[in-house]
Amino acid sequence: MPKLGMTLRLATVTLVVADYDAAIQFYRDTLGFTLIEDSDLGGGKRWVVVAPAGGGARLLLAQADGPAQQAAIGNQTGGRVMGLIQTEDFSGDHRSMVANGVQFLEPPRHEAYGSVAVFVDLYGNKWDLIQPKG
Repeated sequence: MPKLGMTLRLATVTLVVADYDAAIQFYRDTLGFTLIEDSDLGGGKRWVVVAPAGGGARLLLAQADGPAQQAAIGNQTGGRVMGLIQTEDFSGDHRSMVANGVQFLEPPRHEAYGSVAVFVDLYGNKWDLIQPKG
């Protein structure tokens, strides 16, 4: 099997949402992400991309189209944590997120791999806020 090039990287992940504007508001205004693009594609569809201010993979916010996609909103990973938001200031970012109304499902934990706490987005998808050790 031919070896793939070393230039591959995870650039964007699709997140199915119920409403473009509500999702933008949560990720931009509550979590502090940057709105990279919001383009009208016609027919009620938009190309909406947000990303953490510190860089990393982007989220393509895709409004659900039909019952199957609507059923996946908030449970795209079957109840597991769907993503990790990495920080260099766990305590400060945790405090800011709580002040912005982010719902954490647990108090911060300090594990062998770092500090972590699970929170949910506006649809109930689980995320880790994490500061790795080292």
